[in-house]
Amino acid sequence: MAARTQRVRSGFIITILTIAVVSFSALQSLFVPVLPQIQEQYDATQESVTWVLTAYLLSASVCTPLMGRIGDIVGKQRILVLTLAALTLGSLLAAVAPTLGILIFARIVQGAGGGVMPLAFGIIRDEIADDRVGRTISILAAIGSLGYGAGLVAAGPIVDHLGFHWLFWLPMIATALAGAATLLVPPSPVAAPSPLPWGPAALLALWLVLLLLALSQGNTWGWTSLAVLGLLGSSAVAAAVWAFVEARVSTPMIDLDMMRRRGIWTSNLVATLLGFCMFAGYGFVPQLVQTPPAAGYGFGSTLTESGRMLLPSTLAMFVVGFATSSLVRTFGSRWVTSAGCLIGSASFLALAFAHTHPWQVTIFMTTLGAGIGIVFATLAGVVVGAVPADQTGVASGMNANVRTIGGSLGAAVMAGLVTAHVGPSGFPQESGYVVGLLVLAIALALAAIGSLWVPNTHDQATGSPLLDADNAELGLVPMGHTR
Repeated sequence: MAARTQRVRSGFIITILTIAVVSFSALQSLFVPVLPQIQEQYDATQESVTWVLTAYLLSASVCTPLMGRIGDIVGKQRILVLTLAALTLGSLLAAVAPTLGILIFARIVQGAGGGVMPLAFGIIRDEIADDRVGRTISILAAIGSLGYGAGLVAAGPIVDHLGFHWLFWLPMIATALAGAATLLVPPSPVAAPSPLPWGPAALLALWLVLLLLALSQGNTWGWTSLAVLGLLGSSAVAAAVWAFVEARVSTPMIDLDMMRRRGIWTSNLVATLLGFCMFAGYGFVPQLVQTPPAAGYGFGSTLTESGRMLLPSTLAMFVVGFATSSLVRTFGSRWVTSAGCLIGSASFLALAFAHTHPWQVTIFMTTLGAGIGIVFATLAGVVVGAVPADQTGVASGMNANVRTIGGSLGAAVMAGLVTAHVGPSGFPQESGYVVGLLVLAIALALAAIGSLWVPNTHDQATGSPLLDADNAELGLVPMGHTR
């Protein structure tokens, strides 16, 4: 009877966390394909409407490394409830936003959802039996990948049949229900009753915001403009001050000695290049297929049709998450990571020269999704194997942030290449997409080379009774209690 009660309780917790993770993951990508509709709805310029994405990006980049640490201090369950409340409030504000400015503010509020993944994984580690923790977190991480892809795929049908405001109403309903249900989850143990290092946290937020703001606005303001150069310089100064302070405070936000470990810096290098390629690829391939054939390329696809082309890629990214642990155990994380990067590089290379038929785009984006999924799952295990158990949360939080930084740079570079030359039809010339896809192929090839310095995770211990390869996604678990 007790065992059955425990299974029911565990299933309830997993269901709640699944809803939360899917809602947050979908919010990351839902708006990428529908920016033109938002621009038309608010009669805004292209420059101003991009802040719908930029504001969310900046907010999430700051909240991601902070939420796990705060959760350790006051309880993961409490902070997850607050995080879901922020997502709900942000979605409500966005759904009723009368102006673009209010919509952008709502997206800043939604950025607090950056803590959902590490907090959810931490609760699983606290509440689920040890023999089920690894598999449960692996499945939840794979569902998170599915949520990101589902946002790209579902945006078109939602806008076509319900209107773009339902891109906010649906996540609001889901996160509100998940937040209310999370109140029934047992309070998390306070495993790290130490003060939050507000000084290092503020400095970390400052240099991240300055850097991401410069990267996201470089094409608009000009990469050599005083504004962009000033932001980059200020970011460098703030980062230097942050590093100086972190090295001297008694309770650092991030252990800099940890960041210099081989498993960490190599994972961050590969993650930066992966983010560069993922954000650019999934952001601009839909634009390529939506271009009318009169431009000399493209299929004139609708939002729904372009999303359908990406659906197999999303499923591939999800499915490989279940197989990666076996591959790591057999071949080692170094070679699995390198192979995933090479699969992605070959996919971009093929897509650069073969995108005249929809089936070509579908096939090459599917192999790209498989490659990216392999690398994501493997890098998390490398991070876990490189740090003590009480540093997994902050290490993985920074790994997620370098992916965001790489993604911002990738989107900016791709936008610059694609829009460099506009044809008579008013659409970018096909050569811009070809050059951009070749750049992405080269970037992932460089990531494959960088992967050769990644340690083989299957030879490393996490400091827990759990096997690295079976629990790669524990790299997203915040610091704290382990049963």
